[in-house]
Amino acid sequence: MKRRDLLKGAAAGVAAFPFGPVLSQVAAATEPAGQQALAILSRSLEVNGKSAKVFGLVGPNQAPGLRVIAGSDFNVLLQNQTTEPSIVHWHGLTPPWPSDGVADAPLPLIGAGENRAFRFTLDRPGTHWMHAHTLQEQALLAAPLIVEDPAEAGLDEQEVVVLLHDFSFLSAEDLLAKLTGGKAMGGMDMSGGSMKGMDMSGGGMAMDLNDIEYDAYLANDRTLDDPEVVATEVGGRVRLRIINGASATAFTIDLGALVGSLVAVDGQPIVPVDGATFPITMGQRLDIRVQLPANAAVFPILALREGGAQRTGIVLKSGDASVAKISGSANAAGPVLDLLLEGQLRAASPLPASEATKTFGLMLSGDMAAYRWALSSDIPILVDRGDRVEITMQNMSMMAHPMHLHGHHFQVVAIDGQRFPGAVRDTVLVPPMRSVTIAVDAMNPGQWAFHCHHLYHMVSGMMTTFAYRA
Repeated sequence: MKRRDLLKGAAAGVAAFPFGPVLSQVAAATEPAGQQALAILSRSLEVNGKSAKVFGLVGPNQAPGLRVIAGSDFNVLLQNQTTEPSIVHWHGLTPPWPSDGVADAPLPLIGAGENRAFRFTLDRPGTHWMHAHTLQEQALLAAPLIVEDPAEAGLDEQEVVVLLHDFSFLSAEDLLAKLTGGKAMGGMDMSGGSMKGMDMSGGGMAMDLNDIEYDAYLANDRTLDDPEVVATEVGGRVRLRIINGASATAFTIDLGALVGSLVAVDGQPIVPVDGATFPITMGQRLDIRVQLPANAAVFPILALREGGAQRTGIVLKSGDASVAKISGSANAAGPVLDLLLEGQLRAASPLPASEATKTFGLMLSGDMAAYRWALSSDIPILVDRGDRVEITMQNMSMMAHPMHLHGHHFQVVAIDGQRFPGAVRDTVLVPPMRSVTIAVDAMNPGQWAFHCHHLYHMVSGMMTTFAYRA
């Protein structure tokens, strides 16, 4: 039996999710010509023994998310089955601008009970995701979006999708109100946890790692009190597709006793990098291949919260091995994310060699007391189709910012001014007092969002536009 087929049969021995099927089994791809229905809906989720009302994105056969085929059309009817207007961004895809999924850029929110059709060609495979581009993202309005590579259809490996979240019983509006302390236009009220996770290392400078204390951290909708257990083949090969869908939390992926090969970031192939731990900030994705040993065993795949002891994850179980209880707290705080791995990554398919035709400087700044965040460019980011654009992002705040560009993939070409041929991706971390330079080929006209993927930074001002001139 092939490992791809084994996964399909494994669900019988795994506890059901609120969606029905397990999240690691994303909705199957349809024939290229077929339209897929994708529903935005409300659902109930039990977390820490309490029930919460959250959102969901359910594809065909009531499975979460979508699985589509590279080279075919993304042909989706998005149905808003909730009582609230909403919109969905296809994070990692490069659709025409009107299909991007940002309110009024250019299309409005999708009204309650209304539908909207999307159709465009998918030009490359990869691990992506989709999420609300509103505060509804905090309430789990997100799901995997896997673009299959038809060239890999015969690979004898099992795919496991892991979607990470941070969860609060408070609404996103309440969390934002606590962060601003009711003084969004200024003041020094630091209530609401905006100084939690403070790290006083680094020569006396204070770096804020986490400005929200969440009630739980989830992997495929579950905590480690009741993790998803994925049945695997003894000695099999597994491809982990890990998505950080958290609103405001970075993690380090810990493979424990396994050594994995990182083969793609943000859905784009890289020269493989082996390791047991890998950082992942908000909005990013990691594809990691692991070879399981030739004996029955249990392998926790854990996500450690940055700067805190909390953790979440799933469990790979081969053969008849028994699964022991795993604590939701580690013995030590999760590592602070840096650019060490980023500087080691090399694109498997880099951008063509070319000199930049336009360059921009982008300053990342913030006022923690007022909880105001900003992106300010030396000149407006205005480009023309065909430009090779380079943007240097300089973070002058004391929080890290995962910067995401819509509608494009970019290549990381410098860290702190030191040039190198880095990974192609769509979201890159810019830590405090560091700079990252990206190169992007302007080939997809529109007025594209360019923002921090920390939800509360974005809605508090850390968003600008990568705009094409008419």
